[in-house]
Amino acid sequence: MAEQHEPLLESISPVRELKDKKVEIRGVPTGVPGLDEMFFTTTLENGRPVIHPLGGYPERAVIHLTGVSDTGKSLMAEQFVIQQAALGNPTAFVTVESPAPFIVTGLQQRASQMGINFSDIEDQIIIIDAATYSSLRDNLPVLFDTLAHAIKTYHIKNTVIDSITGLYEAKEMMARQIVRPLFNFLKKWHQTALFVSQKRSGHEELTAEAAGGFAISHIVDCTIVVAKHLIASQYDARIYKRPLGEIVRLIRIDGCRMCGHDSDTHFMEITPGGIVKIGPKLKAVLGK
Repeated sequence: MAEQHEPLLESISPVRELKDKKVEIRGVPTGVPGLDEMFFTTTLENGRPVIHPLGGYPERAVIHLTGVSDTGKSLMAEQFVIQQAALGNPTAFVTVESPAPFIVTGLQQRASQMGINFSDIEDQIIIIDAATYSSLRDNLPVLFDTLAHAIKTYHIKNTVIDSITGLYEAKEMMARQIVRPLFNFLKKWHQTALFVSQKRSGHEELTAEAAGGFAISHIVDCTIVVAKHLIASQYDARIYKRPLGEIVRLIRIDGCRMCGHDSDTHFMEITPGGIVKIGPKLKAVLGK
C-alpha cells in the first residue's frame, strides 16, 4: 500500500490572495556602460508591443554571470557593487576566491575608474570573507546564518558571490544541492544577487554551461555569458575586423525569466583602467 501524506495546505494560494505580494519589475543599475539598456519590459500600445528599457538588472533577480578566465566577470561584479554603493544601496560581496584585503584593492581601483570617491561609499560595502574562512565555503548553514546577520545588520539590498563555483569545487555533482538553497535564501531576503561562475575550457564559449553543468542556469532567473576569442588567422581578422593577435570579447544574455532582454551577441571591451563596457552588436559589425 502506498504511503499516505497530508497535503501541504500552506503551499496553495488563490491568485486573489497573492496579487498584493506581486513583485514590481524595476531596474537595478549594473555599473556596466551599455548593459542597463539590454533589459526591458514591454507594453501593448495601439495593438503593437512597445519596449521600455528597464535600466539595469531586474530587481530581486538572481543573475548568473559565467565565462572562462579573463573575460571580465569579476570586474563586472565589482562595477555593480560600486554603482550600488554610490546609489546608497548597501551591498554584500561574498569573496570565495581572494581574501578580503585584495577585494578592497580591486574595489578601490574600480571606484577610481568610475569617477567615484571610494571613501564616500566604503560604509555601503560589506565583505564576507569565505576565501579566508573555510567554514563559510564548506558549511551552507554557517554561510546562511552569516549572510542573514549581515543583511539584517547593514540593511543589505544586493549580494554578489564571486565565485559560486568555489562553493562546490572538486564536487561539481553537488552543484544543484548548493545553488538551489542559495537561490531560495536570496529570494527569501529580497536580494538582487549576482553569482559569478567559471567555465572550463572545454565548454562551448557562448552557452550557459559552466562548472557544474547547466545546474546554475537551470535554477537562477537570468544567465549572462561572456567569452573571448583570439584573432589567430587572416580569416578571423577579416571577419571581426580586428588585427592578428588581438583578443575579441563577447557578451550575450542567455535568458531572463523576469523581463525581456536583448538576445543578440555584443562586443565587449575592457578598458586599460579595468572597466567593462558593452559594445555594438556582433551582427552589426559583421554586416549581417
